[in-house]
Amino acid sequence: MGKATYKTPLLFQSKLLCFSLFYLFTTLFLALYSSLSSTKCIFRSSPFDPIQTPLFSYPNTYGEHKYAIPTLRSSCISPLYFSDYWVVFKEIHDILKNISSSEPALRYLKMGGESFGGNLSILDRFSYFRQIGTMKVPCGFKKEFPVSSYDRISMESCRGVVVVSAIFGDHDKIRQPKGLGSQTLETVCFFMFVDDHTFNVLNSHNILTNKAQEHKLGAWRIVRVLGVLPYESPAMNGVIPKHLVHRLFPNSRFSIWLDAKMQLTVDPLLLIHSLLIKEDADMAISKHPYYIHTMEEAMATARWKKWDNIDSLKMQMETYCESGMQPWTQDKLPYTTDVPDTAIILRKHDVGSNLFSCLLFNELEAFNPRDQLAFAFVRDHMNPKMKLNMFEVEVFEQVAVEYRHNIKRGEQNLAARFSKTTRARSILSLNQSEIRCENYLRKMWAHSVK
Repeated sequence: MGKATYKTPLLFQSKLLCFSLFYLFTTLFLALYSSLSSTKCIFRSSPFDPIQTPLFSYPNTYGEHKYAIPTLRSSCISPLYFSDYWVVFKEIHDILKNISSSEPALRYLKMGGESFGGNLSILDRFSYFRQIGTMKVPCGFKKEFPVSSYDRISMESCRGVVVVSAIFGDHDKIRQPKGLGSQTLETVCFFMFVDDHTFNVLNSHNILTNKAQEHKLGAWRIVRVLGVLPYESPAMNGVIPKHLVHRLFPNSRFSIWLDAKMQLTVDPLLLIHSLLIKEDADMAISKHPYYIHTMEEAMATARWKKWDNIDSLKMQMETYCESGMQPWTQDKLPYTTDVPDTAIILRKHDVGSNLFSCLLFNELEAFNPRDQLAFAFVRDHMNPKMKLNMFEVEVFEQVAVEYRHNIKRGEQNLAARFSKTTRARSILSLNQSEIRCENYLRKMWAHSVK
């Protein structure tokens, strides 16, 4: 009896057929994995165990997901590395536990003045750029910021990390953060400041929960700014929580400012760790996607009517040129640009970032709320210097989704209503500043040619 022999099935005798079948099954598996994965990415999993369920379910009438601005960046390609969530959680917890209350801090001038910021003269504002000893700094709050005592106590009780945003004039929707770690809501404060008009709109949709004088909307605690606001301009009122967050939350050690048009998609603890702690920075902010010179941003502001008071823009640029403002060059390194995108700002609440925020706020009250215009001038002239991490635009696009403002018909020229002088006939009037800014423009154009 002969030995039994084993023959390869005909189906697998063709190498081309075997390869084709392998390719087919691999493609089907990857397609199925990608469709079922929450990140829509192949072989990319979350570095921690995030909260998967939505933090709040909005009624269809509210439309919180309308008008997202698209980006060409793939969400599967990460320009920023995040450490393990639990490692970050423990490290930040240890940092907060070891911070001494005796660390040096700024001292602020007391209340009393014509306006919320004091309406300081040029000489007064510039005199505080160089801090000497225990000099007191003007930093807003010359008048009281009108919030309830319940909210004020809650703000002062927030220790550690706070995420802050604001909506005035119902110009944006409140959107819930995504990608939060399982312990983040227990350790990070989320505060949203709104005016009466915005608060009433939220109430009309029946989406606020009220308990013991506390208004909540998902992750956000809603702080109602009561009665008469410090400024007529909604944009200027928004500057207060945006740049004076260290004064509203005096016991917080880290903060993230988020323009209301932005929706956070990465856990704030991971952002603080990657962009501030690992970089040993006082502040982290994105580069502007298009401009690197302050004057470029000023001209774009006039051209696109982002602020209609051309005279105030002109005066601001002339004042800064006469006071030593220079265009960006490599001499300013490690600062890689003069123009940030201030929609997301991460801060460590220490002397450097607090001083910068106070000085910047004073400039915004003096001229206009376009914070990108005063940013580089304050940064370059203040002393002591601040450690600044200006991260790439790709990082900005990874950590948040940007939406268009909720502007209604007839409100496109809202800024003009709050301008102190009539808008100039043409943006060309800004070019009259060329005489006083001739040196700046010559250097800027020379850099552009290179």
